[in-house]
Amino acid sequence: MTEPRPAAGDDAGQSAQRRRALRGTKIVALVVLALLAVGAARTVVSRISNARTLEAGVADNAKPYVRVTQPQRSGSGDKLALPGTLQGNVQAPIAARANGYLKRWTKDIGSRVERGELLAEIETPEIDQQLSQSIAARDQAAASLSLSRSTVERWEGLRKKDVVSQQDLEEKRSAVTQQQANLAAADANVQRLRQLESFKRVVAPFAGVITRRNVDVGDLIDASGSRPLFLLAQTDPLRVYVNVPQAYAQLVQPGQPVVVTQAELRGQTFRGQVARTSASIDTGTRTMQVEVALPNPDGKLLPGAYVQVALPLASSGALALPTNTLMFRGEGTLVAVVDAQGKVSLRKVAVGRNYGETFEVLDGINDNDRVILNPPDWLAEGQSVALAPTAASSTGPASSPIGKDAPGKDRL
Repeated sequence: MTEPRPAAGDDAGQSAQRRRALRGTKIVALVVLALLAVGAARTVVSRISNARTLEAGVADNAKPYVRVTQPQRSGSGDKLALPGTLQGNVQAPIAARANGYLKRWTKDIGSRVERGELLAEIETPEIDQQLSQSIAARDQAAASLSLSRSTVERWEGLRKKDVVSQQDLEEKRSAVTQQQANLAAADANVQRLRQLESFKRVVAPFAGVITRRNVDVGDLIDASGSRPLFLLAQTDPLRVYVNVPQAYAQLVQPGQPVVVTQAELRGQTFRGQVARTSASIDTGTRTMQVEVALPNPDGKLLPGAYVQVALPLASSGALALPTNTLMFRGEGTLVAVVDAQGKVSLRKVAVGRNYGETFEVLDGINDNDRVILNPPDWLAEGQSVALAPTAASSTGPASSPIGKDAPGKDRL
């Protein structure tokens, strides 16, 4: 018995079905490969983009942050700040004119005294004895003069009777003249010793404050003046001496107002005026001495204190910059300027007047230049920098106020 053979039509159908299945498999494989290629391409593009973003961020973070300022035209408010020391308007050591021992003192340091007020008393036994002796000698001279006068009167009567010679009368008259001179000398000696005795009372020659007392009760007082008893100073008004550099000497004139400040008295200013100038330049220091008169009615300022004196100066109209913008290098005096692209340019400048906190720039910069404050030593020509944001423009963590450090960024 034989099996039946398949028909030719069935074989053709199966072949077509296999071909369709194979084609579908190829299409699926192509789609999968295409999806894999797209995913790989997207990953590569993403990584490249992230790398570029990271490089840009690193480059941006590597830029140092700097603060800048712009030059300003100097105005009429420019001032020259100079150091000075307060002194009493009148200041003198009070010494004794009589030798002896200190009996008592009536005023101590810090005491305010008026002119003629008693400061101390001195015991002067030697002067007292000398005065008593001189008074006795004066009385002797007066008695001798009286005797000489009466003798002359008698001898003039005898001369009229021609009992004595004219020569003898002239001698008696000469004796009267001599006794008159002796009496005058004795009177002068008495007056001298009385004046010397008056120095037992040490009095204030002017109104002021006792700033020093060098003696105590029982001390031996020497009239040579080697050791003053007291130091007296007049504290209202005070005076200040300042040395003005030659470059500014022509700008200071008597009568100009000045402002005096003291570091310990924060927020307080004291106004005075230029009393006088030396009108000459010291060849040793190339400065001119200026005396400033400073009222001190409430006694806040103390003699001997260190102060700052601000002298007004005439406006020159030149550009001015803070002194903390200067750089001193081998090529000269420089400032660092930031251009619109954030590049640093080191420029040599010509410095004019120095006002202490600011200085004049005669050449090297323009009005619109942005000059770096506190430039570091390692700053170089062409270096890229970023401007530090100010507190007013802070809107988020990316622009934190100056003084708060951002991670990974240097601040100047």
